[in-house]
Amino acid sequence: MGEPATLAEVRTWPALVSLAVAARALGTGTSTAYRLYHTGQLPVPVLRVAGRLRVRTADLVRYLEADGGASA
Repeated sequence: MGEPATLAEVRTWPALVSLAVAARALGTGTSTAYRLYHTGQLPVPVLRVAGRLRVRTADLVRYLEADGGASA
């Protein structure tokens, strides 16, 4: 899975990131993030942009702040 991204790191990301990148912020693996997305359990909204799944970095920051910066 690799090292989870810190809140400070997430704040430097571009406005939209892939679901795989978002998984790092959420402290989970890519496969788990896709499974959570497909079951409607991912804690942040997912957008489909040009056929690809994207997550707004602002939504990740809000989630991590509300979660007490769990991966900070």
